[in-house]
Amino acid sequence: MPATINSPFTRFAKRTSTLTGRPATFILAVLIIVLWAVTSPLFGYSDTWQLVINTSTTIITFLMVFLIQNTQNRDTEALQIKLDELIRAQKEANNALLDLEELDDDELDRIRETYMALARKQREGTSGSRTMQPFVTHGVLARHNEP
Repeated sequence: MPATINSPFTRFAKRTSTLTGRPATFILAVLIIVLWAVTSPLFGYSDTWQLVINTSTTIITFLMVFLIQNTQNRDTEALQIKLDELIRAQKEANNALLDLEELDDDELDRIRETYMALARKQREGTSGSRTMQPFVTHGVLARHNEP
């Protein structure tokens, strides 16, 4: 049974982001701008004529920022849950990596540097096999040897 979206705002945000991401919507926006530009002589390039496009685009941009952020937050959260499940389901995986998004930037940087060093060693052929695997315990990066 597929999951349903209960929140009216979430349904609206999802539908709006889907519609605004289509090529037809972009073409419509371009046509509106072209129409606005073509009508410039009719309005004598007046301040009101310029204000219409400036105000319209500002309002649309302002509202779209919130819709895009809402969609991005939901997508990121869903992706994170899926990645966590993949890590959890793998016997050899390091379950301490499940909630890395909760760590602060310094801790993430230390973990990233450790993985980058492991990758460098692997590329250089100095690490042999996957013998050294970093892991995180209570926010502290440590190492353990694989059996």
